[in-house]
Amino acid sequence: MTTLHDIIATGRRVETHRPWPRAVVDEQTWRGLAAQLRDGTIVLAGFWGERDAVHMAVRDDANTIIVATLECPRGSFPSVAQFHPPAIRLERTIFDLFGLRADNAPDTRPWLDHGRWGTAFPLGAHRPQETLTPYQFLPVEGESLHQIPVGPVHAGIIEPGHFRFTANGETVVRLEERLGYVHKGIDSLMAGADLERAAKLAERTSGDSTVAYALAFARAVEAATETEAPPRAHFLRALMAELERLANHFGDIGAICNDASFAMIHAHCGVLRERTLRAADACFGHRLMRGCIVPGGIAADINVDGATALIALIAEVRSKFPALVSLYDDTASLQDRTVTTGILKPELARQFGAGGYVGRASGRDFDARRAFSYAPYDRLSFEVPVRSEGDVNARVWIRIREVEQSLSLIEQILAQLPTGATRIEVPCRAGEGMAIVEGFRGDILVWLRLDPDGRVARCHLRDPSWFQWPLLEAVIEGNIVADFPLCNKSFNCSYSGHDL
Repeated sequence: MTTLHDIIATGRRVETHRPWPRAVVDEQTWRGLAAQLRDGTIVLAGFWGERDAVHMAVRDDANTIIVATLECPRGSFPSVAQFHPPAIRLERTIFDLFGLRADNAPDTRPWLDHGRWGTAFPLGAHRPQETLTPYQFLPVEGESLHQIPVGPVHAGIIEPGHFRFTANGETVVRLEERLGYVHKGIDSLMAGADLERAAKLAERTSGDSTVAYALAFARAVEAATETEAPPRAHFLRALMAELERLANHFGDIGAICNDASFAMIHAHCGVLRERTLRAADACFGHRLMRGCIVPGGIAADINVDGATALIALIAEVRSKFPALVSLYDDTASLQDRTVTTGILKPELARQFGAGGYVGRASGRDFDARRAFSYAPYDRLSFEVPVRSEGDVNARVWIRIREVEQSLSLIEQILAQLPTGATRIEVPCRAGEGMAIVEGFRGDILVWLRLDPDGRVARCHLRDPSWFQWPLLEAVIEGNIVADFPLCNKSFNCSYSGHDL
């Protein structure tokens, strides 16, 4: 079998790409990578396009990563999705944005393009928008089946997305999603932006992952420019990341319980989430820590009151959270709703490279903080919780254990926080960089190319939701319609991060 190192050695190496290698390959090598994805020997980490080329980032079990590039002079490339289903939506997106067609693709329907942009292939060869035919959902045949359309507009404060259920009575036979309603044109807005503006765009890709996206973008820039942020900045970045993780996990645990009609835990988790956001505000001057992480370091150092707020937050969570966990575990009516509901099989989690609590609840032992040991996690001690049941309950317990680990990490960061500078200047130079960081949902990938003036020539941001949304369709099958909110919230995929 051809190893990833062999592929780089036989391809045309791009020397300016860091820290992982990139090589331009031929179609035979491209198909060989697709076959390895089919066989499960490697995992798809990212798949994106440019005007005249497609790129595929893959990872093996030893956490070796490469980026393979295939040039597309004829405007097409061999389909990866015909071998590997997780690539389907990504290929559809590449066509929508760049007009590059995947030969022998199993699904050629538009994905992000809903026919309202005014132009086709906005990042490729622009041409007038054609009238698109009505979106065709996949057919389902059988007796006594009916369809339930939900969205894209939903009750409450929630992003838009359409869900088309086919059910037999109350049992879901198929769910198909239609997303793209919050497409913001992030990739297009990035092109030509200076680093300050690009960093602001990156952290707004998905608001609940502000820190994770800002960190991934900053690390990609630093890789491209061969810049290393100061040690104190690394530790404070991790502090922000763990506060973001805490706030989101508290929100998710409460919301899952609320969807099972147990509002008490929801209320108490809401208080803990609010306490966490206030602590973040006390530390860095913004509840979501927006604008705090920048290429080269951080823009806002922690103040004296911030450390006091963190100590108080840790004490409050440690005193109140265990009782909520016991209440969750000891409430039979709640367990009846979450245990064995929405089971994600381990083989599917591995095939799709599911990250975060979705993958770890189904036996996939992967965490970017540990796998790539980026600073300062290489100097911190933490465990990565893993379960094998794959149901809603398992995804709750992964969050619970990650809350405990985040508290420990925050304590370690405060104890080891170095003194010194928090930011260095990033030189204006050309280069390519890629970063993978662990957000609260899972691994976020950012790839970019800088021009000689230090501006962004091309940037791609990949949310973990790209590989999680399709799995939500799988886990709801065989469950009742009323359990969809539970399954959906236990995944908590991002619409905004996915739609770009």
